[in-house]
Amino acid sequence: MQNQGRAILAMVWACVIWGSSSIYFAALKGVAAPGELLSHRVLWSLVVFVVLLAARGELRWLARVLRGPDLGRIALAAVMIAANWLIFIIAVYHGHFVAGSFGYYIFPLMSVLVGVVAFGERLDRLQWLAVALAAVAVLLLGVGLGVTPWVSLAIAASFAVYGAVKKGIDLPPRISVAAEMAVLAPVAAVWLVLRPEAGPQAGPLMGTGWQPLLLIGSSLYTALPMMLFTFAARRLDLATVGLMQYINPTLQFLAAVFWFREPFTRWHVIAFALIWLALGLFSGSALRRRRALPAGRAGL
Repeated sequence: MQNQGRAILAMVWACVIWGSSSIYFAALKGVAAPGELLSHRVLWSLVVFVVLLAARGELRWLARVLRGPDLGRIALAAVMIAANWLIFIIAVYHGHFVAGSFGYYIFPLMSVLVGVVAFGERLDRLQWLAVALAAVAVLLLGVGLGVTPWVSLAIAASFAVYGAVKKGIDLPPRISVAAEMAVLAPVAAVWLVLRPEAGPQAGPLMGTGWQPLLLIGSSLYTALPMMLFTFAARRLDLATVGLMQYINPTLQFLAAVFWFREPFTRWHVIAFALIWLALGLFSGSALRRRRALPAGRAGL
């Protein structure tokens, strides 16, 4: 029970870190352009992972992975997670906080659709109803606001594809994520050298005062929650992990409405209500399926 309690606490902290990312990245809006912030996040994350793997004696493993047959999948996963991060950063910089949280809410249902298309997975009636409700929510939000919620859809789709690609990579999370950062690092380094987003009045690359610490700290939104998540996921059942994942978009949603005071219209209320209902149906179906498994398979 003590180990399970520590695992739940680790999962909560991982989700809190992810859920507070909009507040953190918004503080960097005047320090680095979106591409620069993404590049800093990649490079400093790689530094954190190299130190971690060196301490564990696993750097040789990372080197083998970067020369191995999984490199193509790792590169595709790296592109997808970089796209996800960049879209989210741009959304934060432009004040689309609700759209960001909405994207992470619909991600689990988008992931289900990717599973159906890519892996031939089967859904039961409740899960199909959940997907249909999510589609209606997106449609109503688009009609109500007069614009297609591309930001939310792009965040959800990029993360869903990332998860699908990762299913085919049989590596520990710290190794696979470190490899993704290593693949992205050359592009990130070139971007920071050229700084195509920076105008003629651009300031120092790392900012001044406390700003360099914030840029370096952006790496913790990759490395720290990933390590906490890995610790927790190995000790908790999948149903618990899945349900606790909703802490992240919920915190982002609360930050959008109460911290950033972003307008929350009646169309948002309707769309979010439908999404929450869809997630409730989907989670209930997943729990029912899990309880129906033989005891020996429930922990797989």
